[in-house]
Amino acid sequence: MKRFAFLAMTIVMPILMHAQYISSVTTPDTSVVINTDTSDLSNKYALTITKEDLSDHLHILASDEYEGRETGEPGNYKAAKYISDNFKALGLPAIGIENSYYQNVAFNRTGWEKNEMTVNGNNYKHLWDYMTFATMSDNMSDLNTEEVIFLGYGIDDKEYSDYKGNNVKGKIIIINKGEPINKDSISYITGKKEPSEWTSNIWKKLEIAQSKGVKSVLIIEDQLKEFLGKNRRFLVSPSLELGDGEVKDRKYANHVYISSTIAKDIIGKKAKKIKRWRKKNIKKGKAKDIKLCPDLSMDFVKDVSVLKGHNVLGFIEGSDKKEEVIVISGHYDHLGKKGRDVYNGADDNGSGTSTVMEIAEAFIKAKNEGNGPRRSVLCLLVTGEEKGLLGSEYYAENPLFALENTVANVNIDMVGRVDKKYASSPEYIYVIGSDRLSTDLHKINEEINSEYSQIIMDYKYNSEDDPNRYYFRSDHYNFAKKGIPAIFFFSGVHEDYHRTSDTVDKILFDKMEVIGRHIFHVAWDLANREERIVVDGKVE
Repeated sequence: MKRFAFLAMTIVMPILMHAQYISSVTTPDTSVVINTDTSDLSNKYALTITKEDLSDHLHILASDEYEGRETGEPGNYKAAKYISDNFKALGLPAIGIENSYYQNVAFNRTGWEKNEMTVNGNNYKHLWDYMTFATMSDNMSDLNTEEVIFLGYGIDDKEYSDYKGNNVKGKIIIINKGEPINKDSISYITGKKEPSEWTSNIWKKLEIAQSKGVKSVLIIEDQLKEFLGKNRRFLVSPSLELGDGEVKDRKYANHVYISSTIAKDIIGKKAKKIKRWRKKNIKKGKAKDIKLCPDLSMDFVKDVSVLKGHNVLGFIEGSDKKEEVIVISGHYDHLGKKGRDVYNGADDNGSGTSTVMEIAEAFIKAKNEGNGPRRSVLCLLVTGEEKGLLGSEYYAENPLFALENTVANVNIDMVGRVDKKYASSPEYIYVIGSDRLSTDLHKINEEINSEYSQIIMDYKYNSEDDPNRYYFRSDHYNFAKKGIPAIFFFSGVHEDYHRTSDTVDKILFDKMEVIGRHIFHVAWDLANREERIVVDGKVE
């Protein structure tokens, strides 16, 4: 699963509004005996998914030899080859480029060739005192200014605007996070204690700044040094974005997160004036720009190179409804190596990758015995998830099968461990997104659980007010954005998440077997039912 920390939702991707949905836990009747009837075709092939086979795959994918499977690195290519060789051995057709099992994905690998900032003769260090991302900002070579505009919160709303009466085109602004509130913690924008989107979505501020022609936005982040201290080893690596070397027009303004130390240096003698503004703002919600006069220099020069990655394709052609497709997805990339440390990613997402591979094998066994699915099934193992859901985004924008014929997406990301809540009850799974776009999909999952699996279905993370926002953090989201019903299976975050300690020896293969069989049953139903599932939810 994609890495998040306190800044992550403001750094990685825009946050979109989302629909109302269920938040509950469904606990099955444990008195029901699990179905093991092999005369039932769904059950016959589900039972071929075994903990032994899952273990065999995962011990290879999560080994040190694969070096943490980071996108664009040798270990990632090794993993792609292992998966494709497995699909070939199963007899799956090569539907990718040049008679392969690959969909090539082009990335711009972008870092800073030079990144220097000086304020009033004081030199500051990138990723120590400030942070800016090369994928999200232009070159700003030898930029010097003696004027920075303090623009409050950087908000432009009918209820409150920092921009009203100000010409900021071509200028540098410095802003606070959040929004104006009164002494009773009531937002001047919402009129309630609940903040507006201006607080939760920094991208809204940056989009406005770009539309106003702002040269660059300096965002004051009081906890920046703490964040950088915890995440520096990841941040020093170049970032990836989809592309082929060309620079795209930006939707968001250039921006730099600065520490309170730099902010104080820029503000200088105007500190008292800003304190008076804050008091007035709390009292009346009045915006006011303040011109600052620092000697500010920024010298940011980007380094861009192109690299290739691969989505891996396992295709089982359907029979009478073969033009319709069920996509079963999981990402096989992880965080790679940092120095001598290997981030093996056994649970994230070696567990999901191994499960998708086993499901592909179950479907092809059924087909080889004359019991293949009516609809086609695409087992899609994507790269670049940890870089921002990039592999699945590429597929959704460049689908091998028409999206209007894509019936549903079943996504698997981290299914091999337990979290604290279920430490003593491992046979559970968190279900996310099942009812967002299709009431049928949610109903099918519940019915499958009642008939076959008898595990705890927890919808906690499907809640609208889930602060983790997991619905937006795995590859199903790129299908859901296109109006394709998606269901995401996830066993939760544990103490080894995104650490070197996420190793195969901690995986619960008995749990993986149960979950893998359940997911197969869901996919089997989707692939074989007479009518495709209804799409009755709203895409937002």
